[in-house]
Amino acid sequence: MESVVTKSTQAPARRLKLVQIISFGVVLGVIALFAMGIQIRGAKPVESGLAPQLVIPTFNHGTFSLAEQRGQVVVVNFWASWCIPCRQEASMLQRVYERYKDRGVVFIGVDYVDTDTKALEFIDEFKITYPNGPDLGTEVAQRYRIKGIPETYFIGKDGMLYGNYIGPFNSELTLTSKIEELLNR
Repeated sequence: MESVVTKSTQAPARRLKLVQIISFGVVLGVIALFAMGIQIRGAKPVESGLAPQLVIPTFNHGTFSLAEQRGQVVVVNFWASWCIPCRQEASMLQRVYERYKDRGVVFIGVDYVDTDTKALEFIDEFKITYPNGPDLGTEVAQRYRIKGIPETYFIGKDGMLYGNYIGPFNSELTLTSKIEELLNR
């Protein structure tokens, strides 16, 4: 017995195939746009030169302004309470801050995409005493072109950016070496 395919059974099959092709094209388009966005964002990393402006409200109801820190070494650490590697380095950052705070080194923690409640719990849990503030609207993160968190930037006494460290510090020596280098500039 021969099967007979009629126009009425071919039309739904063609429509389904057309929908699949269009859907595949849309997905490829979205992937291409995403890839271009990553490429564009990563095209101009912040490496050196004058550090991007940084003015943020702090959780202790003050304001931190990078411009007011001229003459000191500044360590800018991007973090969040939900970030596991941030939790791993938090105590170490506090220890290093304590060691250098009277030697012309300023730390600022920039809380990235977090709630104030969770951020304050994090600060309390790790007994962090250096200034921290929320990055409202991720404006500071965009200016610094962060790749992820934790990420730390080093600013010299002259206000120039002298590099960054992506990820959690694997030892205090990594952080203190960079601070000593900048103190001796």
